[in-house]
Amino acid sequence: KMDDDDDVPQLSSHTLAALQEFYLEQQQREGMKTSQGFNQYSIGSIEEDWQLSQFWYSDETASCLAKEAVLAAGKGGRIACVSAPSVYQKLKEQDGEDFSVCILEYDRRFSVYGEEFIFYDYNHPLDLPENLLPHSFDIVIADPPYLSEECLQKTAETIKYLTKEKILLCTGAVMEEQAAKHLGVKMCKFIPKHSRNLANEFRCYVNYASGLD
Repeated sequence: KMDDDDDVPQLSSHTLAALQEFYLEQQQREGMKTSQGFNQYSIGSIEEDWQLSQFWYSDETASCLAKEAVLAAGKGGRIACVSAPSVYQKLKEQDGEDFSVCILEYDRRFSVYGEEFIFYDYNHPLDLPENLLPHSFDIVIADPPYLSEECLQKTAETIKYLTKEKILLCTGAVMEEQAAKHLGVKMCKFIPKHSRNLANEFRCYVNYASGLD
């Protein structure tokens, strides 16, 4: 009679070792996230959730947009990032610089950033906390989650409510006309890149003389 456990598939010791290593790495990664040494602001510390149509910028693009935002906001300036968390994270890496920043975001995982996080749903563009006063930001950087006129139009209401004047919009090249119509912004030469290649060509749009041309 054959042993009963012959039918049970055995993992080879090699596979088992690889699996253990994988779990160990995962634990270490999780551990790193909670230990002091981990930079909670680095891009990728919160992973993309494609169901929320999230695509992080490449490190280079996020740095470039953050730099532009700081220059545009000026000394002691206020910057709002609307659905653009990778720019927010880059701005926070420049700790101690003379500006303040808020993140308006639907994904509640970003609430780890405390008081600077504001829950935001573009379907309710003006459903904002009372302490977010109208026209209280020197620049608003926005990246609407969907390439639709409806999404852009609603996000535009939020942007216009928040900004004193300056707008930096990142969205698909196909949205050029709608961006001009709803926000009066023009396409820049600078081409934003994402950490994963997107099918749609992405562009930046501004309504002021920026350093992105």
